[in-house]
Amino acid sequence: MSENLNSNNIENDEFNLNNEDSDYKDLIIRLKKIKTTIALLKKTIFK
Repeated sequence: MSENLNSNNIENDEFNLNNEDSDYKDLIIRLKKIKTTIALLKKTIFK
């Protein structure tokens, strides 16, 4: 029974890591979009 619990914990840990990786990738994409938007706003303001 403890073997089942251990394998389930490992699977859950891997799933959580995959979710965290996905969250970080999404965050980086959003930050890049924000950076682009700010650059465009600066160009518009200081034109």
